[in-house]
Parts: sequence; C-alpha cells; structure tokens
Amino acid sequence: MQACRLPARRGAFWLVAGYQLFRRNPPLLTALTLTYLLVVQVSVQLLPEVGPFLLPLALPAMVLIVANGARIADQGNRLLPGALLHGIKGNGVNMLRLGGLHLIGAFIFIGIVLLLESGGVTFADFEKGDDPELIWALLRLLLLAIPFLMAFLFPPYLTGWDGVPAGKSLFFSFVACVRNWRALAAYLLAVIAVAVALPGLALILAATVSESASQVVQVVVRMLMVFLLAPVLTASVYVGYRDIFHPPMDEHA
Repeated sequence: MQACRLPARRGAFWLVAGYQLFRRNPPLLTALTLTYLLVVQVSVQLLPEVGPFLLPLALPAMVLIVANGARIADQGNRLLPGALLHGIKGNGVNMLRLGGLHLIGAFIFIGIVLLLESGGVTFADFEKGDDPELIWALLRLLLLAIPFLMAFLFPPYLTGWDGVPAGKSLFFSFVACVRNWRALAAYLLAVIAVAVALPGLALILAATVSESASQVVQVVVRMLMVFLLAPVLTASVYVGYRDIFHPPMDEHA
C-alpha cells in the first residue's frame, strides 16, 4: 500500500474539504455522526462494566459506517440499501480482528500511562483544577497518545475498503502519518483554530458584554460543535485518507 507524501498546506485543506462534503449532504453526515457519538456515550456511561470492552471491538465498523456517508457525499451517489455497510458486509472477520487490535492497543496505552504516572497524577485529578502539574500530566498523556493515534487513524478505511489485513493496516497507517507529519500538523492547527481558538474568543467577547450573552454564546457554541464541527471533522479524516492513499491521477504527475 503506497502512501503519498503531501505538502503541509494540504492538511489545512482537509478541514475545508470536509466542510464542502458536509454541505453536499448535511442530514446524512449529521445523523451518522450523532449516532456514532450517542453509541460511544451509551457504551461508556450506561454500560460501564462491558462498554469499555465492547466499544473498541465495534469502533472500526462504526468509523467505517460514518466514513461511508462521507464517501457517498464525495461521489455524489444516492444512499442505496447497504451502502453504509460497504467494506463491512462480508468482511466482518477482518473488521473484528481490527477491533481486537483496538482493544489491545487501549489496554497497552492505559498500562503505559498508569506505569508512568504511578504514585503521581491520576485521571481523576484532572477534574480538580488547573494546577500546573495537571497541565504537564495532560501534555505527557497527549504525547503518549500520538503513536497510538497515528497507528489507528486509517486502519478502518484500509481494512474495510482496500482489503489490507488488520495488522498491516496499523503499520501502513503509522507510516503514512510519519510521511505526512507536516500535513497532519497543519490539519491539527486548523482544527485547534476552529474548535478552540474561535469559540474561546467568542466566549471571551460575550463575557465582556453580559452574563446572559455569555450563556447564549455557550449554547450556540455547543450546538455548532455537535451539529456542524463533529460531522465536518469526520468527513475531513476521510478526505485525508483519500488524499494520502488514493489521490487523483493528476496529482501523480
């Protein structure tokens, strides 16, 4: 599986292209993304004993269902019966294997975090305040998560659509992210600007006006996060996969 090396500016384009895909079929992408988020929330909160074990197993299939919505919007196709199961139907064993790797990866990540943070900051401590030690612990957590995020970013697409074995899909995803770290960094900066900086600025400005204005802006920001930004982000990851592994022919020239 060949992963193209893209320029940094292409990463910022993914977010724009994700929004363009969203505009082609807002109801479909919104419904799929909200369903995905609802399943995740139900699994974690309402099924605390088995949810954390079942969720990683189902996560690749869930991701691919949402990605199929972005793929349908990208290709301008109608939503036909079974279209959302493309890459899953008849490929259940490989997707389940990938889910098993997700579960193993989650255990390994948690084990590493617990080992490194043994006797120090715990996960519950993050709710206690903005102590500098908590901030550094969060930064360490994010740094530890980067290799796992790189390895598990594209496997659902690779295994579901391209028929890559589960284990190899993790390797190809990691290599693709390494080759395109500049584009991914630009994408991350664009996401931070849209998801953190702009809402934060709006909340600060609203707070200077009045408390009621601040509350209204908070509600608006939350709705935009759920009904606009979340579907755009899922579509933008699909765009990243498409650009790296299946770029248009004219980009090869």
